[in-house]
Amino acid sequence: MTRRNGDALLEIGLIAPQIPPNTGNIARLCAATRSTLHLIGPLPFSVSDRAARRAGLDYWSEVILRRWEDWEGFQSAMGRRRLLFFETGPYRSYTEAVYRSGDVLLFGQESRGLPQRILSEYGAHLFTIPIYNPKVRSLNLANAVSIVLYEALRQIEAAENAAADQKEMPNAC
Repeated sequence: MTRRNGDALLEIGLIAPQIPPNTGNIARLCAATRSTLHLIGPLPFSVSDRAARRAGLDYWSEVILRRWEDWEGFQSAMGRRRLLFFETGPYRSYTEAVYRSGDVLLFGQESRGLPQRILSEYGAHLFTIPIYNPKVRSLNLANAVSIVLYEALRQIEAAENAAADQKEMPNAC
């Protein structure tokens, strides 16, 4: 599902990801959903890294990929775009977010999560995926992105279908 002009409905941002296979899996997910993937540096590996390439299989040519040297460059380029952040912790559930076409869904590093400055600045836009076992600290990054992205797409599709149904209903006299 993409916009009529071919732009992606949603965009995924990974802030300083550390594990090439996670990034490769997320790239494949972005290719499958036609979502833009933003890789926000610093990155300790290249997307041409063998593990990232293998995880992304032969879908890298289908990935809408944007690379950023740092958070400041990305943030400046996004302007007034709506940014939603996902982090382990005592935040609202990702299911409470109301997703809209054009949203940018952002995730932090596998080992540290989002930087403190982002948590402070964007507190009203922070969400979490509930973890029901207190012995488990967090989910795998690629799994977390999958969960959130498909919920966002589900909500957007439901809203579009409801709007289309509303247009097709004849006026009652």
